Amino acid sequence: MPGHPSAGPEPVILPGHLPVPEDVDCIMLVMSEAFDPHYREAWTRRQVEDAMRIGNCDALLHFDAEQCIGFALSRRGFDEEELLLFAVRPAYRGRGHGARLLRAYLNAAKERGAERVYLEMREGNRAQQLYEGNGFQSIGRRADYYRTLTSSRIDAITYARTL
Repeated sequence: MPGHPSAGPEPVILPGHLPVPEDVDCIMLVMSEAFDPHYREAWTRRQVEDAMRIGNCDALLHFDAEQCIGFALSRRGFDEEELLLFAVRPAYRGRGHGARLLRAYLNAAKERGAERVYLEMREGNRAQQLYEGNGFQSIGRRADYYRTLTSSRIDAITYARTL
């Protein structure tokens, strides 16, 4: 995003606020490229905007030069956080951007007072290695939780990490 004031090499924290259209544009761009429609995981623009308006959701945007390449969206409550959405554009994967974004998110969550972070993902998601390599442990499974476009079912795996 040329001229975006938050563009830089490190992820940029956006605490819960009325979302700036350019920030939501960044999230939607990454989501449109990173989430396979078959799995029906992507949120609508309205869902992202509403989450940010509530005030207990935070976003991190990750830029490479002026290109928006990744984001994390989380929800906080008391001493816990849930990582709701996390993505890196496919063209930027395999270069450490996901690990850098995840570390930035975990550091920000800790600074906000979180003692534990949760996330849920579909079984077979490529991000599983990233999460497990950064200290997340599987703590539960929801059988047949996700439904694909072809109506097949996929289990959800719940992960947790203590900060």
